[in-house]
Amino acid sequence: MPIKSINSLILFVILSTAALSPALAQKMPTPAPPIIGAKSYILIDNNTGNELASLKPDTRLAPASLTKLMTAYAVFVALKEGQISLEDQVTVSEKAWRTPGSRMFIEVDTQVSVEELLLGMIVQSGNDASVALAEHVAGTESVFAQMMNQYAVALGMHSSQFQNSTGLPSENHYSTARDLATLAQAIINEFPIYYRWYSLKEYEYNGILQPNRNALLFRDDSVDGMKTGSTDEAGYCLVSSAERDGMRIISVVMGTASAKARIDGSHALLNYGFRFFETRLLYRASEKVADARIWKAQKETTELGVAADLYITIPRGSFDDVESVLHMPAIIEGPVAMGQPLANLEVTLNGDTLINEPLRALEENPAGSLWQRTKDGVQLWFE
Repeated sequence: MPIKSINSLILFVILSTAALSPALAQKMPTPAPPIIGAKSYILIDNNTGNELASLKPDTRLAPASLTKLMTAYAVFVALKEGQISLEDQVTVSEKAWRTPGSRMFIEVDTQVSVEELLLGMIVQSGNDASVALAEHVAGTESVFAQMMNQYAVALGMHSSQFQNSTGLPSENHYSTARDLATLAQAIINEFPIYYRWYSLKEYEYNGILQPNRNALLFRDDSVDGMKTGSTDEAGYCLVSSAERDGMRIISVVMGTASAKARIDGSHALLNYGFRFFETRLLYRASEKVADARIWKAQKETTELGVAADLYITIPRGSFDDVESVLHMPAIIEGPVAMGQPLANLEVTLNGDTLINEPLRALEENPAGSLWQRTKDGVQLWFE
């Protein structure tokens, strides 16, 4: 990306669109999102977290079996930290066996592996599997629910509270479309090795073959997750994730009147997101974005870049209107530590700020010699 120097304080970076095809570069209007029969919904881009569409996304509602996304997240963390393993054999308690609702049909006092229980919970939405996993990780389901709430706080899910691992109706058990989108994003990005299980269309255990309740898996090949839920209080709910041409979006639909309505509404939202928005990678992590002049250091310049891949989500066809402005102090003195923020990159679209991202030193630049520091000190008098 070419960088044009304006003065010592601000550099303008014009994002090149030479590689855009005429069809992609052509601007198109962004219509309102589709009307679906839901109490609440949200549609976000997975890479950027940008909200593409929503309806009352912060309304607290019963999440039903969408709760099992948090159950899975807590189990995935325990696996990552080595507290449990997929091969662990879990003895099925009577409580787990007796849990009502959807089941994977585990038998009391039998031993089932953690991996089998996860598949039974993810694909078959087994309440019995959810309780067995909770008891294995935390001893009791109530202690596990405390862990779920701690992870919710850590993820920024400030409008969620969980009382159990299944989503069965319980007082003060609630979440929001926005919070569940945040949770889905965390599972996809932090645990891709386990996320693949959400795309399985069926799972057999104990001689019983059950299909995945997420009918979108059978309708749209770009959909590869995530979870259904339904109770009388919650209505019919669905968290969906799909990827097309390298762009992944997540929809959360809560409180529809039927299983068909949640599928049709979710599919309409996904199609809307892919049709009218696009996500672009601006800079890769550790890729040089600019050079900073460093005074009183061993090297005169230090390369700057972003700590993680930097994406933007914009209306489709508007990339040629994107600009970046690099705000850099007029004087930066060494030493400079690797990763130290030294400037700020502001990305705008038609004058509206999309991103403010710090630019960090991609290398260490120690203090210069006494001669270098003295020479630069004299030169600074004339800056």
